[in-house]
Amino acid sequence: MLHACVEDAVEEWNEDVSVEGNGKVTGFNSVLVANRGEIAVRVIRSVKARGLRAIAVYSEADVDAPHVRAADEAVLIGPAPVAESYLDAGRILKAARSSGAQAIHPGYGFFSENAAFARACVEAGLVFIGPPADAIDLMGNKAEAKRRMIEAGVPCVPGYEGEDQATEVFVRCAAQIGYPVMVKAAAGGGGRGMRLVAGEGELPGAIELARAEARSAFGSGQLILEKAIIRPRHVEIQVFADAHGNVIHLGERDCSVQRRHQKVVEESPCPVLTDELRESMGQAAVEAARKIDYRGAGTVEFLLDDAGEFYFLEMNTRLQVEHPVTEMVTGLDLVTMQIDVAAGKPLWVSQEDVSMFGHAIEVRLYAEDPAQGFLPATGTIEVWQAPEGEGVRVDAGIASGQEVSPFYDPMLAKIVAWGDDRDAARRCLIAALENTVLFGPTTNRDFLIDVLSRETFARGEATTAFIAEEYGSEGPTALPVPAYANAAAAVLQCVAARTRAASACVSVAPALLNWSSSGYLASRVCYDAGHPEAEILVTPVCGDRYTTTMGADTTEVVVESIEGLRAVLTLGGVRHTVYFHEPAPGQVRLAMLGRTFALADAYSVAASAEEEAGGGHVAAPMHGMLIELAVGLGDKVVPGTRLAVLEAMKMQHEILAEIEGTVADVFEQAGTQVAADDPLMRIEPVANLESAPDPMAVKQ
Repeated sequence: MLHACVEDAVEEWNEDVSVEGNGKVTGFNSVLVANRGEIAVRVIRSVKARGLRAIAVYSEADVDAPHVRAADEAVLIGPAPVAESYLDAGRILKAARSSGAQAIHPGYGFFSENAAFARACVEAGLVFIGPPADAIDLMGNKAEAKRRMIEAGVPCVPGYEGEDQATEVFVRCAAQIGYPVMVKAAAGGGGRGMRLVAGEGELPGAIELARAEARSAFGSGQLILEKAIIRPRHVEIQVFADAHGNVIHLGERDCSVQRRHQKVVEESPCPVLTDELRESMGQAAVEAARKIDYRGAGTVEFLLDDAGEFYFLEMNTRLQVEHPVTEMVTGLDLVTMQIDVAAGKPLWVSQEDVSMFGHAIEVRLYAEDPAQGFLPATGTIEVWQAPEGEGVRVDAGIASGQEVSPFYDPMLAKIVAWGDDRDAARRCLIAALENTVLFGPTTNRDFLIDVLSRETFARGEATTAFIAEEYGSEGPTALPVPAYANAAAAVLQCVAARTRAASACVSVAPALLNWSSSGYLASRVCYDAGHPEAEILVTPVCGDRYTTTMGADTTEVVVESIEGLRAVLTLGGVRHTVYFHEPAPGQVRLAMLGRTFALADAYSVAASAEEEAGGGHVAAPMHGMLIELAVGLGDKVVPGTRLAVLEAMKMQHEILAEIEGTVADVFEQAGTQVAADDPLMRIEPVANLESAPDPMAVKQ
């Protein structure tokens, strides 16, 4: 059943467009890309390379986004919230009508696995560059897909995929399956609506959260239950099918490094797959696609245990985020293949023609803070500089000056590297990330470098438990700023200040820079909110040679060169490449040795307000919708009590109490949009309550 706005858009389209009797346009010369960000840029590139007209859509938040600039033309479809723009089917179809588009490519996310939208495109006489709606329907429901795979003899994980969704049924089935179990949304994917449950006591709460998240993300609260396979590998097979009966696979991708069931690192080929296992998994994936009359690009995902047994997980009926690693090891352009298949052409490559050469690894660059539980981050991208080099590919949809909005997914770019073998690809990717510059919102760049550098990953032994095992249940922790970073930042800040001062003068002899009548001018900076023990003294020695003194530590720093953002410094006799940016005097951004630093000089920048003491003030950790308040005035809480649930960037985040006390104030209501750091409530600590005078005692 199509939404009313979709039906209206289809009706309007058909008034002006001539459609063949079967409701399809077999050929097309223009493609509307119903997406944004890096995938829109990626698709537009292949559309234009095919000689077709590329049409972008954009929200008010994306007026000057890279995908808009990359297209031949672009259509405004509404305000920033996705429900009023990128997820409004009526607006997308009207944009296709007004621009004269003949086909729609959905990218991934948004409408890419929406069967109703695929049907609407066909009814409107548009070519949907994706699989048939029936295949999307079937494989988009994990319960039905699993039932079909069981019928087809494909190995599946034991579980429950029944129609009865009562909590008591799940409790009973979980006991039969045996803990731990996974609660999963029957529709959708990407880790949303998914919870790992270790014991019966956790199950009702996990069901409630998963169901709410699933309804919000996919419009359906239906869940399934599966036995949790501990420490498996997540291996997926790329399949392709045309309308002429040809079905092939393009090898596998290992996507085991995940957090919150969302992929972080992907590679091809899988480090542990044998030729025999690759053939078995490939044939199973091909048969799965063949049995549902699939067309276009699709991915059949499996869990692979340490005994070499594999189990069907799900099928993604779209182009995957990680498709570049397959392209880099096969030499095939998957988006171009999608376009050709949608135009009715047969696959020009057979299974015998497919070969994999070398190794490719991809990482996803997110706007998020790993040290804060991977909370999404927002803000202005002050500087974006993509890495370059042989074997390096960057798929990005961002630009310097662009806002990272809370309305969209936090993924900013994909950095991919190819090498003759796995270790060459890994080292190439580490170097590429070290030369990736993104100053502004906190990102996971440093975390990705650390992941790739871990011995477990280097040996090819990472499973889906990798992040938990390597970083603990709390995830990565914030590290102190090392002395070398303080020294480098202090010198570069002083050089920048000297350059600004010199440029304001009519004429200054180079020999007189850093000099006054009393000798060389020393500068003081402080990157720790004004504490004297954190003060750094920067003293010019000669030319571009300086010493920095912080407490008892003295470092010699030589500025070898500065070109734009890139500086080459010698610190203590060791030469380093450093990326430096000063968005405002005293605001320092620094990237070196695989770490990124955001520093503020208390002597150059007005001191910020002191943080509220006591820990009783609860603020929103990010922009988002406050969908639930779990406590009210007067409620007593202890550390770990659920206070509220915030929905941001397609995920639901629980806000937990950090102290014991009583809720003294509540500042927001459920259903309101809040910004990062907005106060939500105040908890009066129990210590304060206990120390308060007893009113009855006073009277006596």
